[in-house]
Amino acid sequence: MDKVRVREVIVVEGKYDLNTLKQVLDATVITTEGFGIFHQKDKLDLIVRMAQSRGVIILTDSDGAGFVIRNHLKGCLDPDLVKHAYIPDIPGKERRKARASKEGKLGVEGMPPEGLLEALRRAGATLDDVSQDAGGRITKADLYALGLSGRPDSAQRRKELLQRLELPEKLSPNAMLDVLNVIVSKEELFSMYR
Repeated sequence: MDKVRVREVIVVEGKYDLNTLKQVLDATVITTEGFGIFHQKDKLDLIVRMAQSRGVIILTDSDGAGFVIRNHLKGCLDPDLVKHAYIPDIPGKERRKARASKEGKLGVEGMPPEGLLEALRRAGATLDDVSQDAGGRITKADLYALGLSGRPDSAQRRKELLQRLELPEKLSPNAMLDVLNVIVSKEELFSMYR
């Protein structure tokens, strides 16, 4: 199955949800780290910025915790910038877990690819968006060329860039790359280092 490009930023609960989506989609995916979103103002600010830039799709589990997180985000984001994707209630457990969740339902990580794509379609996701061609995307090679990876001082240089752009300093290099592709163009990034 070819990956499907999604224009909007997708907000999910955790890293296993992110991994599942990245196998199916070419998309920027941000995690709330479960209930961590309630205590991480910088993460919430990042999601707000992403929503203003590209819009967001909230895709949480269909259990009580998923709805608590979804409702928290709904209260923090401009409703015109948010789409809601809902996965169906399917009884079961994820393969990595010893037993089913409290409510006995599969979460985002346990959904088959077709189910995830259908949930995104129903939410009105912008699929197969080719407006940002590969030549315009910031790549790992660009980060290397700018000294943001592959050098002894790269971690410090990334930290300075994240501070300059008012982004959370705990973003991994891969997450930073996804975020950069939403908030700055390749040209803007390179102009910062001229």
